[in-house]
Amino acid sequence: RQSLSVLVYPLQQTAQSPVRLVGRISNYFSDQTKLQTENAELKQKLLEQSATAQSAQWIQSEHAQLLALNGAKSRYAGKGEIVEVLYSGRNPFARKIIVNKGSNENIRQGYAVIDGKGVVGQVTAVSPFTSEITLLTEKGHAVPVAIQRNGIRAIVFGNGREGTLDLPYMADRADVRSGDLLVTSGIDGTYPPGLAVAEVTDIQHNSAQVFTKISCVPVAGVENHKYLLVLISSPQADLPKQDLPQSDSAAKEKATRKKRGAR
Repeated sequence: RQSLSVLVYPLQQTAQSPVRLVGRISNYFSDQTKLQTENAELKQKLLEQSATAQSAQWIQSEHAQLLALNGAKSRYAGKGEIVEVLYSGRNPFARKIIVNKGSNENIRQGYAVIDGKGVVGQVTAVSPFTSEITLLTEKGHAVPVAIQRNGIRAIVFGNGREGTLDLPYMADRADVRSGDLLVTSGIDGTYPPGLAVAEVTDIQHNSAQVFTKISCVPVAGVENHKYLLVLISSPQADLPKQDLPQSDSAAKEKATRKKRGAR
């Protein structure tokens, strides 16, 4: 029996080889299908987790921005209203945005708008439920500023291009350096003094020109953020009232009234 089994064993292996080959081929394709299915499921889970991670990052960014706005609000004695950007203006060539609060929340035309870093723009139109904000980069939009380093006053203008501002009418010998921070001077009665506006990035001297060509970039995220802060009170509202000098006719009329009262 042992001798016969030794002789028959190769024949048995040969006879079973086709069955084993078919089984291996079947297992191979089954494993391939299983791997493809698992791979597709893993890719789907990865996309879902990626969306969740991106959403979490966006929420963290908004949370940090709101905290910065609350800090800015506290610096101005709470006289501010946090607003949410709804959409940009209809004119693609105008740098304007629409926010979700208006006159019902005591927002008025002319109020300054800031974010956690600096000035964003100014309220230029108000309806009961929404407001229009003109951004710093709007062409011709002017903001009185002062160089923080030396106090030189100037006016910064928007040029209609995203992310850049112009500082014109500066003499060629003016003490302006690259990196200087421009802050609001407060002399216009709209922006409180000391708000960061822009940083000087490029200075081009030309002996043939009277003024130096100076370019700046806004400090605030003018076209980046979803939430902004509208400063409700005018900076001039807290200043003490001063008696203005009266004209001669007004002084004479006042003296005449005093004499009549004495009689």
